[in-house]
Amino acid sequence: MAMADQNASGSFRLSMLIYDSRYRSMTIQVIVLIMVVLGVVWLVDNLLSNLSALDKDPNFGFLWETSGYDINQRLIEYSSQSTHFRAAEVGLLNTLLVAVVGCFFATLLGVSIGVMRLSKNWIVSRLMTVYIETFRNVPVLLWIVFAMAIFIEVFPQPKAFRGDNATAHMIGDAVAFTNRGIYIPRLEFHEGSSFVVYTLIASIIGIFLFGKWAKAHQEATGQILPTFWIKLGILIIPALVVFFVMGKPIQMFYPELKGFNFKGGLHLRNSLIALTLALVIYTSAFIAEAVRAGIMAISKGQTEAALALGLRPKRVMSLVVLPQALRVIVPPLISQYLNLTKNSSLAIAVGYMDITGTLGGITLNQTGRELECILLLMIIYLTISLSISMVMNIYNNSVKLKER
Repeated sequence: MAMADQNASGSFRLSMLIYDSRYRSMTIQVIVLIMVVLGVVWLVDNLLSNLSALDKDPNFGFLWETSGYDINQRLIEYSSQSTHFRAAEVGLLNTLLVAVVGCFFATLLGVSIGVMRLSKNWIVSRLMTVYIETFRNVPVLLWIVFAMAIFIEVFPQPKAFRGDNATAHMIGDAVAFTNRGIYIPRLEFHEGSSFVVYTLIASIIGIFLFGKWAKAHQEATGQILPTFWIKLGILIIPALVVFFVMGKPIQMFYPELKGFNFKGGLHLRNSLIALTLALVIYTSAFIAEAVRAGIMAISKGQTEAALALGLRPKRVMSLVVLPQALRVIVPPLISQYLNLTKNSSLAIAVGYMDITGTLGGITLNQTGRELECILLLMIIYLTISLSISMVMNIYNNSVKLKER
């Protein structure tokens, strides 16, 4: 005891870094960290030396050179005379488009299938089981190619819509399904349309605030308000009023068959639809299983108690079961969102030019800057994945069990 007190009160000695338990773990961690840093420095130095020997010093100046290739599906202005940086921007937006739309529809479909798989109806339950086992046990690349083949072979050519003897017809004179893609009406914004957009944004914020107030009101009084219809009114009525007051500044242009193809409207190419559809049906099968596991993790006593209070089955699911199941569902749901985003890199299989097809494909091959292109590609996907994880973790913290 006296020896321990003496060591505790004595001056610090270097030998204590190894023999004193208070400092030993820190010493080991510092040594390991130094070794890792030295290893990384050696690898980077070796890489730079080899690149220098090959006359390939790292240089990102190629991003400002003329790209020289076209991109068929784009959300911003681009031409073959644009830079490789602009091409990378187009590819990044195409990737984000597939990721956002895919995650949204995969969630809707996955939650619906997961709930229906627990249905007491034997046929519905078994059909959902077949859906899940079929789509999640076949590689997603095959589903992407299969979906593309269906769009090319099943849908008619544009010329089938021509003349009195047309074998194909547009839906409502507004939508045309062809083997070149789907043509839908396109919105054009004129002077005054910004007021409509701002009103719509304000309505969305109002819906969020009303939802929070309605939830607090229900918890305080037990009264359930018809929130769906009220939210729908908040979303539509103010925007419609501003739309007519400003003289209809947003116009809709329909596709028309001119020559050998449709002109006007918005053209959704087969590659975009096939890729998104395949990712949705594939990912939804995994989300459905996560939803089913989350619901089954909730005690049956919760459901029985809610039914005993007179709640309808739909209310029991939406107000009692799903809010508790979210704490189990959200963590694997984050992984599925990340998988869908990364699986979108298979877009090149059907000719959809995402960030992998532009920066990691044509740009890489034209410039020969494989190290720089792959490094940028890794950073982009890492940033997207970390952003998705951050947003979903914030949501996960908001639905977790609050303890007193």
